Amino acid sequence: MHTSLLCRPLRASSVLLLATVLLTLPSRARAATPLEDNRRITEGYIQLAYEMGAVLDPTLQPGGTSSVRPNWYVFAPHASRTGGEGMLGTAIARSILDAARGQPSQSVPGALQRVGLTGDAELSAERLGLQLVLYGLPVDAAASLASLATAMNWDALADPRTLVATASRFAAIYSSAPALLPLDKAERVVVTLERTLHEGNLAIFGDIGGAGRLYLDWRQGAGSVTPERVLTEFTLPGAVPAESRQAYDFAVAHAHDTPRPYEFDVLFPGMHWKSLLVAAFAVYEQARLAPTPAGRDALIAMGNNYIAWREQHDMAQPVFTPSPPRADEVSRAALLQALTPLLTTDFGTVEWNYADYAYSLPDRDGNPLTSPPTEYSWAVFWDRWTGILYAFDAAYLQPEGLWVMPEPLVDPTAPSSGD
Repeated sequence: MHTSLLCRPLRASSVLLLATVLLTLPSRARAATPLEDNRRITEGYIQLAYEMGAVLDPTLQPGGTSSVRPNWYVFAPHASRTGGEGMLGTAIARSILDAARGQPSQSVPGALQRVGLTGDAELSAERLGLQLVLYGLPVDAAASLASLATAMNWDALADPRTLVATASRFAAIYSSAPALLPLDKAERVVVTLERTLHEGNLAIFGDIGGAGRLYLDWRQGAGSVTPERVLTEFTLPGAVPAESRQAYDFAVAHAHDTPRPYEFDVLFPGMHWKSLLVAAFAVYEQARLAPTPAGRDALIAMGNNYIAWREQHDMAQPVFTPSPPRADEVSRAALLQALTPLLTTDFGTVEWNYADYAYSLPDRDGNPLTSPPTEYSWAVFWDRWTGILYAFDAAYLQPEGLWVMPEPLVDPTAPSSGD
């Protein structure tokens, strides 16, 4: 498996740097900002993680840790925090464009440094920005787009094949942007990424976070809960009880399969995916009652796969590939493809990045001139889905690490950020 040189202290310092830069920016109109929504969502997920975690491990206390295999809601705060870091990156990019409208920069390093980027973050953005200039982008536009990767996996760009492919894709996206002036074209790219991250954050939390809240509230007043009671008494709008039972029975029968079942469109054709969420909660209850830790963990993993499928197949995919696409944006799919080699998430003390996943597989196209991470796209469901399953399996080896919860991000540009 390819080993990343990226370390947690470096990621943490990059986020602190982003926040420091943004503190120098003017406040925007008072409304819920994407970063404020992200903070609320991350905090909501942390609460759900501990409540659902206590279902599976009654000894778990708020703020504590558990050696029981983490449920989906334990992964969620970390993924939400990563989305927030991406939104911080778009704020940096926008600040570069705002500064350029007052006075253009003479160089990519100058454009980055005048908004406060320094150290490794500046050097990484500079590397990509200079490559974008070679593709014909003006200095400030290049610096702005390069800064989108500030909180991502910088080491992926150490492979010159990845650097060239990433720059080429960004240049094509910039060229396609629905605007005439260079800074406006770059802004369309920045806005597209911010909206994509924000809409995905809201959609998943509203659906799966909301379903988890409904389930835990029902459970609190239900008394003694069994899988059978979940299947017969708890429901979600759109869920079909017979489908939930089918999915539950399958999970119990196949929890120990190798590989773990994951092609649910083939296994459950036509199933309403709200039914899959109800089944997942019943599976968690069965895991709680399992006679052995191995049986418990196998069932938790099946429940996680059910919820993650719903998350990615039905909530994230329409956000990543909207139909019809918005006329004032660049292609979301193309933008996500360009960023795929740089994607990374810290699940507590467990680091995952897409480059490691891609390098762990056989070379997809067999071409030594292309790097494996550039041969995949986060916008393609199966590329994303199998990468997420890889992340799950890595995290299952260190279950306690996921309970090191992220600090929810504050929007430094919001007037209430210090409240």
